[in-house]
Amino acid sequence: MSEMTTIARPYAKAAFDYAVEKGELAQWSEMLTFASEVAKNDTIQDVLDGGYAADKLTEIFLSVCGEQLNDAGQNLIKVMAENGRLKILPEVCTQFLFLKDELEKTIEANVISAVTLDEGQMSAIISKLEQRLARKVKLNCSVDETLIAGVVIRAGDLVIDQSVRGKLARLNDTLQS
Repeated sequence: MSEMTTIARPYAKAAFDYAVEKGELAQWSEMLTFASEVAKNDTIQDVLDGGYAADKLTEIFLSVCGEQLNDAGQNLIKVMAENGRLKILPEVCTQFLFLKDELEKTIEANVISAVTLDEGQMSAIISKLEQRLARKVKLNCSVDETLIAGVVIRAGDLVIDQSVRGKLARLNDTLQS
């Protein structure tokens, strides 16, 4: 996995720098997300493993992507195909989106709660996380009734477990030690 990260980094950085220079971050995010999903497709994976020449791979990939890629996006696909790197497009997309979030000072936080959160609760969580992380926070909320009550928040490397299940597990660990 770290090898894929190392290989993908220059492509992500080049695309990011170009997108910032041209003021097209949102467009490039959409293009790379789309191309990443195409690269994950089982049929396309078989084509990428098929030993086709770079120009044929480029032609196939671009015919699937159609109008979703602008000229610069098509050029990125061509360069990656020539270097035999189309399989790492999902990692390129991940790194590009990370760089974009760093520039925009945003972070996604996954909130798992025992019950559906109302607007006031979500606003309070966003406010506290923005204070703590000094970033704009986007919440992804989901419900897991096995938590009994409370929430588990994951934002980057930060994990805040305020669920009853988590508290019971910590109490159990303390009692056993």
